Amino acid sequence: MNESNKNNIFLRFISNLRATIYIFIREFKWIFKDRGVLIIIIVAPLVYPLLYPYLYKNETSIDVPIAVVDNSNTTRSAELTRALDATMDLKVAEKLDNLEQAKTELYKGNIHGILYIPSDFNKRIVLKDQAFVSMYSDMSSFLYYRAMVLAVNYVTLDMGEKIKIERLNNAGVSGYDAEVSAKPIENEGTILYNPGMGFSSFLLTAVLILMIHQTLVFGVGMAAGAEREDNPNNELIMSSTSRGGLFRVVLGRALSYFAVYLFWSAFILLIVPRIFNLPHIGDFQTMLSFVVPFLLATVFFSMTFSVFNMQRETQMILLVFFSLILLFLSGISWPQSNMSGFWRIFSYLFPSTFGIQGFIKTNTMGASASEIKFETVGLWMQTLIYFITTSILYYREIKKNEKITTIP
Repeated sequence: MNESNKNNIFLRFISNLRATIYIFIREFKWIFKDRGVLIIIIVAPLVYPLLYPYLYKNETSIDVPIAVVDNSNTTRSAELTRALDATMDLKVAEKLDNLEQAKTELYKGNIHGILYIPSDFNKRIVLKDQAFVSMYSDMSSFLYYRAMVLAVNYVTLDMGEKIKIERLNNAGVSGYDAEVSAKPIENEGTILYNPGMGFSSFLLTAVLILMIHQTLVFGVGMAAGAEREDNPNNELIMSSTSRGGLFRVVLGRALSYFAVYLFWSAFILLIVPRIFNLPHIGDFQTMLSFVVPFLLATVFFSMTFSVFNMQRETQMILLVFFSLILLFLSGISWPQSNMSGFWRIFSYLFPSTFGIQGFIKTNTMGASASEIKFETVGLWMQTLIYFITTSILYYREIKKNEKITTIP
């Protein structure tokens, strides 16, 4: 290769680089030019990651008010009531005479659960028969039900063990022998990754990734719709922008959104979990190894589907519609092992699926890079596929614009 050819290659490289930087700057300015795009891409990633964890800062329901209907009125039933009130989960707010009164209080919202102790409760225990209590829970919130079930199960099991020891003592078995006979198997439960069983620690780690995904997808789509409306021929890519090559347009636009969301990813995934004490045990390098392909895959995914967006308002409808679906498909609210093969494969079309799984494994479970290889490879494959689809669709848009321009 002679010196002249080398110079030509270098000059072409510089020309393409300058053109790419021009598109990068132009797209960056466009983000701040349109108010709707500004809200989705700049304001939403700042506000929502702070708002949601704040609303769910109390990860568990504490002292949920309940009513006890004690028709037994014995020392043992009173002991059961006191034990429930002593738990962290429940607070015995009212002691009522019958279930009708308790239902009225439940409908008013004064209580969120009812424990009914029948009149033969103590009699059955004395006769060495099985006693029953009935629990009614307000299912308007799963947290009320969870608090009720945990507290009632713990208290009744504990009381049952004490009754066994009491009967063994009466039979002449006491001390350690009575304890072992009452509870022959001792189990120790260790809750991994979310020891407080908090709602925020369980769900918001997934929601943080979904916020990045959704605001990026719909921000790019809204920008595309706004640009079409702003151009006289409803063009997505203006002739002045596309002149000089396809890839400078694709890369210039992609890099502008990637740069913005690399900053937001650092804020949302590194700072927000520490502010609200969400799980954050992930290694920085491991997280970076999957955040980069996640952002690239999401950017090209967004650019691919933005081609079909003719109006900016369409994005807001899709935003509401798809958010819950993507959360479901991610395998957080419902395990992927219980999904049909179709839905599992369908979920792999979206970068959010691999992103949520990868983030939870690294940030909540402390997984290494090799342990999230499946998610990382999946994201890089999506990056390649959606880069190709974006290039094809942008090429068609450019050719279509050229035909419109040449028509006299």
